[in-house]
Amino acid sequence: MVEDALSGKIDLILTKSVSRFARNTVDSLTVIRKLKDAGVFVFFEKENIDTGDAKGELLLTIMSSLAQEESRSISENVTWGKRKRMADGQVTICYGNFLGYEKGEDGQPKIVESEAEVVRLIYNMYLNGHSANSIAQSLTSQKIPTPRGMKNWGARTVFSILTNEKYAGCNRSQKTYCESFLTHKRLKNNGELPQYWVEDSHTAIVSREIFDLVQDETRRNSEVGTCRNTTNLFGSRVVCGSCGSFYGKKVWGSNTKYRKIVWQCNAKYQRSDRDPSKPRGAQCKSSHITEEQLEYAFITAINQILAVKDDYFAEYETVVTELTNTDALDSETEKLNAVSVETYNSLKSAMDENARQALNQDNYERRFGTLNDKYEEQLRRLTELSKKRQSILARRERLNIFLAELREQDGLLIEFDEALFRATVDRYTVHSEREVAVLFRDGTEITVAVAKK
Repeated sequence: MVEDALSGKIDLILTKSVSRFARNTVDSLTVIRKLKDAGVFVFFEKENIDTGDAKGELLLTIMSSLAQEESRSISENVTWGKRKRMADGQVTICYGNFLGYEKGEDGQPKIVESEAEVVRLIYNMYLNGHSANSIAQSLTSQKIPTPRGMKNWGARTVFSILTNEKYAGCNRSQKTYCESFLTHKRLKNNGELPQYWVEDSHTAIVSREIFDLVQDETRRNSEVGTCRNTTNLFGSRVVCGSCGSFYGKKVWGSNTKYRKIVWQCNAKYQRSDRDPSKPRGAQCKSSHITEEQLEYAFITAINQILAVKDDYFAEYETVVTELTNTDALDSETEKLNAVSVETYNSLKSAMDENARQALNQDNYERRFGTLNDKYEEQLRRLTELSKKRQSILARRERLNIFLAELREQDGLLIEFDEALFRATVDRYTVHSEREVAVLFRDGTEITVAVAKK
């Protein structure tokens, strides 16, 4: 409308009220003056203000300021209401863009089973070794619509589903906040405002164990320097035994009859690229390896386990419980929770006492600082214990999934099985062109001698 007015298409703008024209005084006056310079006037019906009148701008300034203050007041009231609902543990979901849930008759999230199956499929595929990219490609090829009803899935959409705690029946509120009621810009909450975590706030689509396992997987992938965002089967799974870098897929002789696909350390020629004076291969002396060798290493290693499967299961059933026991952590957490509550109450008492009577501020600040440091250290330790417990429970779930995959395998493996590979192998370590170590998801590592290719 403003563009049309400035281009001469509009002579007069009729507006219901000042608050409908702009939400803040600066924007209102800036646009009004720009329109006046172009010979276009604005009439506000409710306030009976005409910008063509000499007194119009003065009245407009006053009314615009009132409108801005009204907008601020409404924004604060709405924000207070939202944060009160968060503190009360109420779940807020944007159902139009959220896969798996709809608003139930009681106002609580209700599972849409057809969509929930897609969510469970995404979690299962990720735990079976698929990357977010490959999951997105699979969903797109199956013509499954995205949460927004689009045809094409993206890795970011898949990853947001994998990391959203609402699918585990929990709710974390105030992940983001509005910076200003004028700009409406949303920022990530990095501790500026309190966040609220509610356990079992609604019916879960995936179990808490599965959700925790996925979070543990994403954290482990991040720690080793990969987000598993590749669509290739061996991508981000082959590690150099010499320098620790990942192997990448390379094509030799692409335009010749000797064309060959190999896997080679990504850091092999890194130093020579940065410093031409260095000889090629000065950084890493690792050998390349072929996909056939990688497949052979997996078949050989998994068959060593399958050959003694019954003994393998018997051994694991006796140690899994001990390996994943959290009793000690739970006991320490319970005691530390009680201590942290006492420390918090001491902090609150100190602040209340300082508010009621005049105290020596130097003494008060030292006392408060000591208590606050103690409380923060207790919170840090509680967070550490929580992460350890989550990691142990995720390990238990990882072991159970690994054993379940082995139980379904009948007999030894004759040829390479991609599904079994994704579900059981964590990564390879290439020590030489003839020696590869296969690390399985249960922590078992088997070194295999492979023929030179």
